[in-house]
Amino acid sequence: MLRSVFARCISLLFALALAFSGCAPGPDGGLKGPEKAGIDNGHRFVVLDPGHFHAALVFKRAAYEGVSPLVGIYAPVGDDFVDHMGRVTPFNTRSEDPASWDYHIRLAPDFEKIMLDEKFGDIAVLSGKNSPKIDRILACVKGGFNVLSDKPWVIDSAKMPVLEQVIAEAKSSGRVVYDIMTERHEITTILQKMIVADEATFGTLIQGSPEDPALVKKSVHHLYKLVAGKPNKRPWWFFDTAIQGEGLVDVTTHLVDMSFWTLFPNQPIDYKSDIEMVSAEHWPTAMTRGEFEKVTGMPDFPPQFELDGQGRLHYFCNGRMNFKLRGASVSLEVIWNFQAPEGTGDTHFSIIKGTKAHVLVQQGPEQNYRPELYVKPAPGVSQSAVEEPLKAFIAGVNQALYPGVAVVKEGALWRIDIPGKYRIGHEAHFGQVTDSFLRFLEGEPLPDWEYDNLLAKYYVTTSALEICRKQQ
Repeated sequence: MLRSVFARCISLLFALALAFSGCAPGPDGGLKGPEKAGIDNGHRFVVLDPGHFHAALVFKRAAYEGVSPLVGIYAPVGDDFVDHMGRVTPFNTRSEDPASWDYHIRLAPDFEKIMLDEKFGDIAVLSGKNSPKIDRILACVKGGFNVLSDKPWVIDSAKMPVLEQVIAEAKSSGRVVYDIMTERHEITTILQKMIVADEATFGTLIQGSPEDPALVKKSVHHLYKLVAGKPNKRPWWFFDTAIQGEGLVDVTTHLVDMSFWTLFPNQPIDYKSDIEMVSAEHWPTAMTRGEFEKVTGMPDFPPQFELDGQGRLHYFCNGRMNFKLRGASVSLEVIWNFQAPEGTGDTHFSIIKGTKAHVLVQQGPEQNYRPELYVKPAPGVSQSAVEEPLKAFIAGVNQALYPGVAVVKEGALWRIDIPGKYRIGHEAHFGQVTDSFLRFLEGEPLPDWEYDNLLAKYYVTTSALEICRKQQ
């Protein structure tokens, strides 16, 4: 216990040392000329209260074209800041393709006000506590910042009006606010979307039912895992659903986004007319004190946590929802276990059902926990009716977009063979999302449907949580 307290004190002293060694404001409270002038020649990131490791992964990329290497960090003194610096610093010292990020650090209780007053950059990066996130996003947009923010933006339906304000403010000011949807850059998801859009292979989407949905996505994650090759330390508040949000409003954000993006690409989803919530349920993962210490570094649960008779925390990180999307039945499920057995990992399952074929992504032991894409005939459809159009379609994809992609017969399925060069991994997807965001800042129009679907996505997740609350 004393050793843990001592280590935390050392960490806080380290944070203070970093703060005083960073760039300082001028005597009038504003930034010195050369420092602020840097953004005139491009863009500059400002990171606000980083507490989740996704904030660090934006900076795993060595550099972005047109972006200053000087990054502002505004945060309170504490472990979240120290952990963030511990994640980003190795990117500058790695032997292969080292980054050159330099940090202007401002630690203070009123860090958000200081950030808004200094306007050290033009891009606010948010990835931390979720409960205040949407209010912070609104403050940033009103303060003249574009926003690149990790999900979830909203964890409670009461905050949906604030999201509407964010969208209205962004549209009126010309600012860009962008949700970090990394799964849009996963190659199996991209190809699944393309095959679903090919009517010759897929046919048309079935309507399905809650018992036999047209689209099913199941995602299994682990609370203790490696990130950038090191055990990922999570902050204590990650396990407080009032701050982090439940699983239904967190990881399922990706699953809802993929449902919209795959089934109705480049189309706005109107949550008032296109969405019908059907059902939802949630359940906890029980954590012991030892498990909590392993993933947070804290020897005991915070005193405000409610524990069961065995001294365990019941963390409501698991959930399932069913809704109709333009009449098609959709089922989404997220599960968090504590730690994957050795040799295993996170898993993902997705199936989309057409009148001619079903298109699946599987990431289980048979795939060595690497996502693989499959196609199989729909019930009553012969293999020959699917094989010829599928091979023709993939041949076109091979020639036009992804050379090396091929079709391989495996029993009753066809596997889409994907060369390793397209499998860059989840952490690298953060750089790809940032590239897309920067293109919107440089003149490429942000599609109107992005904001419609942003609103619809969080309507679905928060509505699912409301259903569960009403059932309690």
